[in-house]
Amino acid sequence: MLSLTYQEKYLILIGLYKMFEKQYKWLVTGCAGFIGSHLTEFLLKNNQIVTGLDNFLTGFQENLDEVISNLDNSQKNNFTFIEGDITSFETCSNVTKDIDFILHQAALGSVPRSIDLPIDSHSNNVTGFINILKAAVDNNVKHLVYASSSSVYGDHPQLPKVESEIGNLLSPYAATKRMNELYADVFNKVYNLHITGLRYFNVFGPRQNPKGAYAAVIPRWIEKIQNSETIEIYGDGENSRDFCYIENAVDANIKAAFSNSSTHEVYNIALNDKTTLNELYQKIASLMEKEVTPKYTAPREGDILHSHANIDKAKTNLNYEPKIKIDKGLEKTINWFKENL
Repeated sequence: MLSLTYQEKYLILIGLYKMFEKQYKWLVTGCAGFIGSHLTEFLLKNNQIVTGLDNFLTGFQENLDEVISNLDNSQKNNFTFIEGDITSFETCSNVTKDIDFILHQAALGSVPRSIDLPIDSHSNNVTGFINILKAAVDNNVKHLVYASSSSVYGDHPQLPKVESEIGNLLSPYAATKRMNELYADVFNKVYNLHITGLRYFNVFGPRQNPKGAYAAVIPRWIEKIQNSETIEIYGDGENSRDFCYIENAVDANIKAAFSNSSTHEVYNIALNDKTTLNELYQKIASLMEKEVTPKYTAPREGDILHSHANIDKAKTNLNYEPKIKIDKGLEKTINWFKENL
């Protein structure tokens, strides 16, 4: 495990401070998506210059509309949106020109979707990723931070999960994210690209899409409970997840972008906590003061049984400290959905 000195940690903190004093140029891929829109908003609110790229395959114009509505005029003028696709190298090359930092969130998410559409998942998540890597090298980007996934741990039984121990992959989506990590390591070694991977653990919050067959569990359940509809719990409900509120993930991205390491590192981004699906339902129902009858169904193919992260490496090297725990995060999320459903 990479261990930073006190001086190096201080430099990270100074870098974060300088971000608010100086304008850098950022590229956020997948800027109309859930995580990407929150990153875009955070950067713009801190007077950074942001180029956003999205093809609206899984992102939404209303996410960008909400971001823009939360900005003042000078902040709005710092945003350039480009509708385009990371599977086009020409597009990636053009949008990375004169960019200091890339926060790469664009991907075709969801384990079930990758099982249904493995070729699409590979095209977006692997080919698109290599395009961004090569464009970043060509255009001398200072640092690239990319979204990996807890799915890379596969069937490894150890809990909590540590970055150095992974198991057999259980889905095409997991394979694409593991390939991202392998390519990132190669591009760091061969091209000296400064790059950091973040293994997200079940990030949730406002703007997360509750619709469709591939919707994440928290927004889907909030919508169904709000509408007094039955929710489905896969398996017996005792499978667990390390749910991470969106503001924690945003904080991790910014700290990773300013990290001082010249080597490729991957970090777990989570709470270091676990919540079963049965517990999750009780928390949401209690906060919404409304209950429905859960329907238990067969486990989903490709799902990991338990997901619980060790975040010591991110704490040590990035000064990452998740400030919003699951109960507060659920409260903030539910309040947003009540206003926007």
